[in-house]
Amino acid sequence: MWGIIPAAGRGSRIQPLAFSKELLPVGSLQEGEAERPLAVSEHLIQRMLLAGVDKICFVISPGKSDILEYYGGSIGGAQICYVVQEQPAGLCDALFRALPFIGERELVCVGLPDTIWFPSDGLAQLGTKELEFLLFPVEQPQLFDAVQFDAAGDVKKIEVKSPAPESRWVWGAFKILGRLLHELHALWLEPGRRDEYWGTLINAHLERGGRAAAAPIGDAYVDVGTLHGFRTATRLLEARAPETAAWVRPKRSASAPTNGKARGHASLDGTARAQNGWDVG
Repeated sequence: MWGIIPAAGRGSRIQPLAFSKELLPVGSLQEGEAERPLAVSEHLIQRMLLAGVDKICFVISPGKSDILEYYGGSIGGAQICYVVQEQPAGLCDALFRALPFIGERELVCVGLPDTIWFPSDGLAQLGTKELEFLLFPVEQPQLFDAVQFDAAGDVKKIEVKSPAPESRWVWGAFKILGRLLHELHALWLEPGRRDEYWGTLINAHLERGGRAAAAPIGDAYVDVGTLHGFRTATRLLEARAPETAAWVRPKRSASAPTNGKARGHASLDGTARAQNGWDVG
């Protein structure tokens, strides 16, 4: 199963930082008897690993090589590759950058690397539907993409940054079948589209008879992309026990060269490719 992590944004709401916002330390991780700071994006990776993800694709901008340096070619048994979004062009464009790696029969988990949410096994609770959104109740749904759904759990509409949304449930992550991701890419390429927001593209999919499922099982959701969100996330995590490691980070020498390179479609660590019997170019 793939996990796509869109991490090409500038992070302008929480600047100045001397590093990518996805590496902002938020909370901590218990590794055996030791406890260490946890990068905000590691919370999402932890949740993807719990869902069974074994291949991760980071979508980064040309200036975010520190993400590649931090994660390298693998984490917790999941292999990592990197693709580059040269210019900020929205979430749809970012997700579709990973398409060359995604088979039509593969399931894909997608989440935002500057968010923290619970339950941590939320993605793992999703089934194998073509498209299923993990939803969270929030106090200010107008700041997010609110999701309207019926009693049967079918998504009716996504309210994209609506000033007065009818629903207080917002999507924080989703699982999608590779075939549908390719079909949505074809829809996105139609003349006059090139949607910036994922929600507007899904609305077009629904209007054409497509389906999406809602899973309103979340209980806490924080956007860490602002200073207020950072403080809220810190308080949320302090009220809970530290995350338990689903992986042990390999120790790399500070002087060791990086095996992968941030380019159009950066490859996995060469050793990891050989051990796992699959190559991404």
